[in-house]
Amino acid sequence: MSLDVTRGGLLVGLAIVGVIVYELRTVLDALGLSLPIVPYLAAVFVLAGAAVWAVILTGGWRTDPEPDETG
Repeated sequence: MSLDVTRGGLLVGLAIVGVIVYELRTVLDALGLSLPIVPYLAAVFVLAGAAVWAVILTGGWRTDPEPDETG
């Protein structure tokens, strides 16, 4: 199975997920449930590593062909 993913698309997706999780942490903090930042940061790095690993296992990054290879 080949997963067609660009590096930019993966980075944007990770950034969006990271912001959503951080905002949920902020909302919980406002409700009185204070969570430390270090596990959050560790989870972001684990998620990024798992995403890159999954892309590598399913076929690698999508690359556009060179202009002279379109034939």
